[in-house]
Amino acid sequence: METSEPVISLRGVRADLGARPVLRGIDLTVRRGEVVALLGANGSGKSTAVRTVIGQVPVTAGTVELFGTPRPAFRDWARVGYVPQRTTAAGGVPATVTEIVSSGRLARTGFGPFRAGDRQAVRDALERVGMADRAKDAVTALSGGQHQRVLIARALVGRPELLIMDEPMAGVDLASQEILARTLEAQVEAGTTVLLVLHELGPLEPLIDRAVVLRDGCVLHDGPPPRAVGQHALPGHDHVHPHAPGTTDPIRTGLLS
Repeated sequence: METSEPVISLRGVRADLGARPVLRGIDLTVRRGEVVALLGANGSGKSTAVRTVIGQVPVTAGTVELFGTPRPAFRDWARVGYVPQRTTAAGGVPATVTEIVSSGRLARTGFGPFRAGDRQAVRDALERVGMADRAKDAVTALSGGQHQRVLIARALVGRPELLIMDEPMAGVDLASQEILARTLEAQVEAGTTVLLVLHELGPLEPLIDRAVVLRDGCVLHDGPPPRAVGQHALPGHDHVHPHAPGTTDPIRTGLLS
């Protein structure tokens, strides 16, 4: 894994929201085929970090590269799928499920007319997230978990090499969490590189190769994910597997609080 190509590279990245510094010189590398989770408390800079990657937040210092290309010069966005936080994504748009998912295919079509292969890609993406039976429904009629599945299908329909997801499990019912975990597992098995912002590892824990823990806009841990006891230990909670003497536990040392 160490010798594989960097898909995302952040070096000394600083970013502000208004007058407030949010990222304070972070370094982050995600290599081809890796699944990396960004963890940390609210306000730690997780979502801002991924938004610098896709260009939604400008950096005030440092560099961001995608597939070895400086982000300002990167144009091949068909290689990237992005799932925003559901609370910030098109919740009240009067569109059908198919229309929302089809919008994720536009980078592949060059904003030209859809062909048979494009329509099949939309059907396949809806099948993968268990929403094929709701294809003609308005997204406003969906539950929170169903809406999140549609957003993930929209990201997958372009068949991206890199998938970036911001809190994909937040506010999602258990059945949808399990479907999303299976969907992501299939993408990982197919070789997709994944960067996830997570509040808890939950059912995605077995897929995570590395966890990067942020606090106050700084990287405090970059390595194996903290192991949760039971089902879903939240970052900041004092519930972890026993760890070897002499090792640092990012939860008990406050890295996730």
